[in-house]
Amino acid sequence: MKTLDRVFSVLLILGGVGHTAGTLVGYKDKPELMLWSLCTSLFVFLLGAVNYLRASRAGDRSLGWITVVFNLAWFVACLQFGHMIGNMSDFRVIVFSVITLLLSGLSVRSMAARERSEIA
Repeated sequence: MKTLDRVFSVLLILGGVGHTAGTLVGYKDKPELMLWSLCTSLFVFLLGAVNYLRASRAGDRSLGWITVVFNLAWFVACLQFGHMIGNMSDFRVIVFSVITLLLSGLSVRSMAARERSEIA
């Protein structure tokens, strides 16, 4: 499962690369929107990095909770984006939603694994 965790963390980071590229192309003449969109890219990079770190530290409940909360926050933001553009089946909405839901599940699973080891 650690490998799956890392693969999807890297996919999230690559999604951030795509988001950054799209921002630089789409908002080059709108600096205010570009700034906010690049901040979103930074959030995605950080979220991917924290998920990658959590994959190596399955016993870290604090890190697990951080990733659960912020993965779900990003999931909600993705759904809201799909609603705002009027296309819930947009590739960006689907890809980011699937990745973050899976990473949320893996975060919960890693915390549950620690609880099982503490009980035993």
